Amino acid sequence: MAAGERRRVAVLGAGLIGVDLASKIARSSKLELALVAGRSRDSLGLRRAAEMGHPTTADGVRAVVESGPFDVVFDATNADSHAENWAALRPTGTTLIDLTPTGLGTVTVPGVTVHRSAAHRHLNLISCGGQASIPILHAIAQRCTPTYIEVVSTAASASAGPATRLNLDQYIATTSAAIRTFTGTRDVKVMVNISPARPAPPFRVAMTVLADDVRPAPVRTSIAAAADTVRAYAPGFKVTSLAVDPGRIAAAVEVTASSRHLPSHAGSIDIINAAAVLLAEQSATASR
Repeated sequence: MAAGERRRVAVLGAGLIGVDLASKIARSSKLELALVAGRSRDSLGLRRAAEMGHPTTADGVRAVVESGPFDVVFDATNADSHAENWAALRPTGTTLIDLTPTGLGTVTVPGVTVHRSAAHRHLNLISCGGQASIPILHAIAQRCTPTYIEVVSTAASASAGPATRLNLDQYIATTSAAIRTFTGTRDVKVMVNISPARPAPPFRVAMTVLADDVRPAPVRTSIAAAADTVRAYAPGFKVTSLAVDPGRIAAAVEVTASSRHLPSHAGSIDIINAAAVLLAEQSATASR
């Protein structure tokens, strides 16, 4: 890939996630959005993408295959459709970035797996809760040996689209498995709350870690560094509370969306989309 050349990419899925992805990709100097593919001609998401000036289609993954090859395809559909999408796209040579909680592909978290992710063509971003919690939990696990981890994510009902609601079981299973992988902790519990509160609450993730060898100062330093890394690509990410005591760490993070196409409470969408675009840009840099 020549210096200054942008990678040709497509977004598969035209829901809340897909529309925000289109907006983020349009602002990238390394990516060129060549197609937004949905499955309904009446989709509000496809209309919004067209209004932004992007080519659109209602023919789904078939159109992505026929319009390719693409350097990167973002799968923003749902977990039940992803395996079929990967089967269709794999022969095309594209890099597929999966924003559904399937657990398929190489599990990836920017800042934690950045050096090895560019070598794989099928990347899985776990879940929004995984992207918000794992950088902090991984940092903690570098400083102590957790014996139990509990993660509770709370998202506004207005930011949870049909695919998110459909995939809650996969969300919990995939996020739990990824936390075990990145922390080495077997005893993990993940819970999800979809809040109908008004005004809509921001995306929040509360974490509790039990460990016998907690050293407060190193733990706090590692958490601060991890938060800085996430804020480099998701500026609305912040640690809102932290208690480090002998045997127990309690941390909470909040993500405020900074996208022009998202309300501020939709931090769950903002953080996973920001991670996806960053990975695509890193892949572009690595291929030069």
